[in-house]
Amino acid sequence: MQSILISDVLLSKVSFSKQTKDFSLVIGGSWLIAALAQIAIYLPFTLVPITGQTFGILLVASAIGSKRGVVSVVTYIFQGTIGLPFFAGGTSGIAVLVGPTVGYLIGFLVSAYVIGYFSEKSKDRKFKTALPSFFIGYVIIFAFGIIVLGQFVGWKNAIYQGLIPFIPGEIIKLFALSSAVPFAWKKLAHEKNHE
Repeated sequence: MQSILISDVLLSKVSFSKQTKDFSLVIGGSWLIAALAQIAIYLPFTLVPITGQTFGILLVASAIGSKRGVVSVVTYIFQGTIGLPFFAGGTSGIAVLVGPTVGYLIGFLVSAYVIGYFSEKSKDRKFKTALPSFFIGYVIIFAFGIIVLGQFVGWKNAIYQGLIPFIPGEIIKLFALSSAVPFAWKKLAHEKNHE
């Protein structure tokens, strides 16, 4: 049985081919991630800015699923690498792929697949299952980020620079996602029942 995603429900009445819908979702997802990456707070003691990217990655993957979610993240990274101002704070270029923050980009890819998979298994329908699912997504991103950052600044500094400053914001984003996505499902179900 094929799983139903938020994107499938929203686009169910659009009469484009599956390929056109997939392409639109992938590009739209990459642009949403890029837009949220522009919300960036730079701290003087770390190479890693606080951004809206993590929120965008998990939201996009939850909405469009594992495969399209990963392709959307790859598309986002590609667009930023070729010079579009898509990375944190409007930066771009290939240097991001070899710098201290590349671990977070790798984490984005893995997390997008995992969150998309959870969504395909309906884990984002209720707060009590969405919360641990999105928490795992955040853990994946920061685990990869810290592993690579540690190679540049040492393990202790990687924890202090690449994790601790982000905890309050990530908790807010975690609860926002875990509330908003199930609410969207509830709203969509309500509208479908009243058609």
